[in-house]
Amino acid sequence: MTDPKPDEPPSSTHRERSDLAWAWAGARAGVGTPGIVLFGSFFGFGAMTHDFGWPLWIATLSTILVWAAPAQVVLAGALASGAGLAAATLAVSVSGVRLLPMVVSILPVLKSERTTLTGRLFAAHYVAVTAWFEGLRLTPMLPRPARMPFFIGLSNMLTVGSALATAAGHAAAGVLPPALSIGLLALSPLYFLLSLERGARSLGERLALGFGLALAPLFTALTPKFDLLLVGLIGGTAAFAIERAVGRARAR
Repeated sequence: MTDPKPDEPPSSTHRERSDLAWAWAGARAGVGTPGIVLFGSFFGFGAMTHDFGWPLWIATLSTILVWAAPAQVVLAGALASGAGLAAATLAVSVSGVRLLPMVVSILPVLKSERTTLTGRLFAAHYVAVTAWFEGLRLTPMLPRPARMPFFIGLSNMLTVGSALATAAGHAAAGVLPPALSIGLLALSPLYFLLSLERGARSLGERLALGFGLALAPLFTALTPKFDLLLVGLIGGTAAFAIERAVGRARAR
């Protein structure tokens, strides 16, 4: 029997599939366009860590343990600037707070009567931008019991592929121009931005994206330490307020 695609409607055949089969289906989904873009970003990260003097095994292990390219760049930059391990760890932990809303939004989607607290905590480790976006895009179309194994398969494929890409980038750093390695790091954020634009349905979502793009350069120049926080707070609040006002006007 061939593996049904994630976007096929649930059927009795789908419900009878094993967890391993669903995990394999998720792994197959992980080698699509989002995965390839992500692997390119980690290839660039691997090349960057080589220039910072990291051994290959540390660069690869950081991808498996931290599993978030921006946080790994923060770690590499902090260590390169002479910060201690404790300070670098704190910086990475603070940067990881941005993933908390993603965890809160996706875990209820993955939950079923078969998932345990331990399983949900295990799945939370895999929540990074690509895994979160693809998980929210693909799993709601699957039967409830299939969602967690599908997400674990998807995330494991993304993690393993990114770790291998990190190692490959580290090994190829000698022949890779520094500008190209930096450019590769930008692939994943650009893809995420375009994916958000494609997935924006409501007026508020589209306004939030527009406000974010318009305000980001301004706050980066004014308050580079708090630019992301202020852009999200001001742009998101304004988008929400406008959407509410438009909805009330239409209701009248």
